[in-house]
Amino acid sequence: MTENKVFHALADPSRRAIFESLTQGEAAVKDLTARFDISQPAISQHLAILKGAGLVTGRREGRRAYYRAEPRGMKPLIDWIAHYRAFWPEHINRLEQLLEEMD
Repeated sequence: MTENKVFHALADPSRRAIFESLTQGEAAVKDLTARFDISQPAISQHLAILKGAGLVTGRREGRRAYYRAEPRGMKPLIDWIAHYRAFWPEHINRLEQLLEEMD
C-alpha cells in the first residue's frame, strides 16, 4: 500500500524535517547537509526513502543533485485521513451520549 510507504517515510523525525524544508523550495543535497546535523550519506538515504514514497522528486545538474517536495505524494495520506475522518463525528456523538448517561 502506498500510504504505508508515506507513513514509514514521515515516521522518522529527520525525514519529516527534510520534507518540511523542501516544501519551502528546491534544495541541493549539499545545502540540506548544511541545514541539518546529519551526514551527507544519511541525507541521501533519507531522500531515497522520501523519493520511494513519492514525497520528493530529484534532478541532477552536473554533479549536483537537487530535490523538491512533491505535493501529490501526500495524496495517499490525505485519502487515508479523509476515509477515517468520517468515523469521528459518529464516535464523538456516542461518547457524548455515554457521558450524558453517566451523569
